[in-house]
Amino acid sequence: MSVAAPSRKAAARKPAPAREPIASLERKFRKLGLCEPADFIVHLPLRYLDETRITPIARARAGQHAVLEGEIIHSEAQFRPRRQLQAVLEDGSGRITLRWLHAYPGQQERLRAGRRVRARGEVRAGFNGPEIVHPLMTEAGAALPRTLTPVYPTTQGLSQASLRKAIDEALAGADLDDTLPRQIREAYDLAPFDESLRMLHHPVPEVSLDSLAEHRHPAWRRIKFDELLAQQLALAVARAARLAQRAQPLAPGGALLERLRASLPFALTGAQQRAIAQIAADLALGHPMHRLLQGDVGSGKTIVAAFAAAHAIAAGAQVAIMAPTEILAEQHLRKFSEWLEPLGVQVAWLTGAVAAAPRRAALAAIASGEARLVVGTQALIQDKVVFRNLGLVITDEQHRFGVGQRLDLNRKGEAGDALPHQLSMSATPIPRTLAMAFFADMEISVIDELPPGRSPVLTKLFADTRRDEILARIGDEVRAGRQAYWVCPLVEESEALQLQTAVDTWERLRGILPDLRVGLMHGRLPAQDKAEVMGAFREGRIDLLVSTTVIEVGVDVPNATLMVIEHAERFGLAQLHQLRGRVGRGAHQSACVLLYQPPLSGVARERLRAMYETSDGFEIARRDLAQRGPGELLGIRQSGQAPLRFADLSDDEGLLDQAREAAARLAADFPEHALAHQRRWMQGRAQYLRS
Repeated sequence: MSVAAPSRKAAARKPAPAREPIASLERKFRKLGLCEPADFIVHLPLRYLDETRITPIARARAGQHAVLEGEIIHSEAQFRPRRQLQAVLEDGSGRITLRWLHAYPGQQERLRAGRRVRARGEVRAGFNGPEIVHPLMTEAGAALPRTLTPVYPTTQGLSQASLRKAIDEALAGADLDDTLPRQIREAYDLAPFDESLRMLHHPVPEVSLDSLAEHRHPAWRRIKFDELLAQQLALAVARAARLAQRAQPLAPGGALLERLRASLPFALTGAQQRAIAQIAADLALGHPMHRLLQGDVGSGKTIVAAFAAAHAIAAGAQVAIMAPTEILAEQHLRKFSEWLEPLGVQVAWLTGAVAAAPRRAALAAIASGEARLVVGTQALIQDKVVFRNLGLVITDEQHRFGVGQRLDLNRKGEAGDALPHQLSMSATPIPRTLAMAFFADMEISVIDELPPGRSPVLTKLFADTRRDEILARIGDEVRAGRQAYWVCPLVEESEALQLQTAVDTWERLRGILPDLRVGLMHGRLPAQDKAEVMGAFREGRIDLLVSTTVIEVGVDVPNATLMVIEHAERFGLAQLHQLRGRVGRGAHQSACVLLYQPPLSGVARERLRAMYETSDGFEIARRDLAQRGPGELLGIRQSGQAPLRFADLSDDEGLLDQAREAAARLAADFPEHALAHQRRWMQGRAQYLRS
C-alpha cells in the first residue's frame, strides 16, 4: 500500500475542514516524516487522556485532564482587558468556570444558561476556583470512547484530530502482518505486532498508564524489539555488503614503516602496537577496511593513524585525513609533517582558508599523485579535489561531520568497483550498547592505556564567587613557568543567556593580570590569526589563552597545566571531558577548574558531578549517552535522522542483546521474514549505518 498520506482517499469522500485543506495537511504530515501508511502506523502517542468516564466536578483536580458534564448556569462576555467568554458549569457536586480567551461569533448562544453540555480539558486553579481554559465542548449524553485518547507528537498547525484520523485510516488499510515467525516470537516472548500497535494507539482504560508512559508494557517491548532487530539486520547486511566489495589490498611491511618507528623519540604503548597491527591486517585485505580507532583524550591515537598512513603510502596509495576544524587539521598537519616529511613523504594542506595560488598547487599535486598524504577540513570533499589513487581515508572526530560529508570523502577513492579503506578516529569512547547498536558492522580498535609519564588531571568545582582564588592560582602557575587556558562559551554578548564572552573576559583578565601575556582565540578570527595565536601559545609567548571551544580538540601544548572553564554548567559532558583533555599532556601535575554559576539545574549538577567523580572516558561517555541519547555521539543529528525512535540504549541493553541474537537466527533460518522486517522498519535509513 503506497499513497502519499492516508487522508488523501478519505478526503475525496469527506472533504477536510477549510482550515486544513488536503495539500496543507500533507505538507504538515511530511514535516513529521509521515508519507506512507507505514510511517503513520508507527507514529506512536506521547501520552494518553482518559476520556472514557465522566468525572464529578467536585473530584476534578488541578493538573488533571477531565471530562465533565453538567448544566450551564451562567455565561457572559467580559473585557479584562480583552474580550473573553466565561461560563459556569454545574453538575450537582460542584461548579467550575469555563473560559475562552478568543471566542467566535455565536459561541455565547451555544452556552446559554440551562443548556446541558460536556466539557473536556485540563483543570487548573483559577482566581475564583477551578477552571478549564479553552475546553473542548460536545453535547451532553453522547457516547463516551471505550479506549484512552492518544496524544501524538505534532507540528504547528496540525491538530490532534487530523492526526488521529490519518493514523486510524492507516491502521485500517495498512499491512499489519507479522514479520516475525512464530518461533522467534515464542523464543523471546513477544506480543503479536498488530495487537501491539492497536493497543498502543487505543489502549483500554484498564491498562496501566505508568507502564505505557515508561514504555514497560509488553506492546512497547515488541515495538522496541522490532526497531532494534531491524537495525541489527541492517548492520549485518551492511557488513556483508562491505565484505563483498573490492578494495586495493595494501601489502604490509616496507622500509617506510621501520624508518618511522626508528625515528620516534618515544616508545609505543602496548595498546598502540595492538591497534597498529589490527589496522595493518585490515589494510592487506581485498575488501574495504571499516575500522573505528577510539581512545581517551591523550591516549596517542594520532601516531597510530600515522602508521596506518605510512602503511598505505608504502603500498603505493594516497591517504586523506579530514578533521572537523582548522585547528585540529593544522595539528595533524604539524604532527604528520614532523613524522613523515623527513622520510620523503610529500604532505599537502587543503582548507577553505588556503589562498588561491597554494590551493592550485595543492590540487595539482593531489591529482598527479605527487602529494601522498593530504590533510584538510571539509574542503577535501569539494568537486575540484581529485585524487590519483586514494587508498585510505582517515576521519578524525568522525561524529562531528554530517553523514553525507563522511560518505562524500569516501567516494573520492572510488575507482571502478574498488573503494578506499576507511579509518575513523574518536576521542569520545563508545559505550558498549552504542557500539552494539550502531557500530556492529565495524571493527573497533581501543587504545585503553595512556603513554607513560601522563598524570591524571585534578578536577575542581568552583562557584563563580571564588574567582579571586582562581586568578591567584593562574599567577602561581605562570610564575612556575607553566601556561593556562580560560574557556568561555560565546564570542558576543547574549542577553538571553547572560554568559561571559571571550572578548570581555580577555579584556578584563588583561586588566586584572597586567604582568601576564594574555592571548585571545575564537572561531571568528581569520585562519592566519588563529595560527599565529596558537603558535605563540605553543612556543610559550602567551601565558594565558582566553578562548571559545575552538580549542576543544587538536590542541597539544604540554606546558599548559591549568584549564578554567567558564559557565561549565552550560557545556555538554563530552565537551567538558574533551576540554579537560587539553591539559595533563606533559609531565607536570595539571588541573581543570569548572567554574559554575549557581543555582544549578538537576541535569547540570549531574554533569558536573560526573566530571568530578571520574576521568574515565568510557564512563563519561556512558553517562553522556544516558543524558543526551546517541545523536551527538553518532553525528546523525545533523542529518535529521532519529537514530532510535523507541528503544533507549540506557534502559534496553538486555533487549538489544536479544535483538542481536535474534537477527542472526532470523537471517539464517527465515531470510524472507528478515527482508520484510527491514522493509517495514528501515525506510531508507540503512545508508546512515554504512557511514
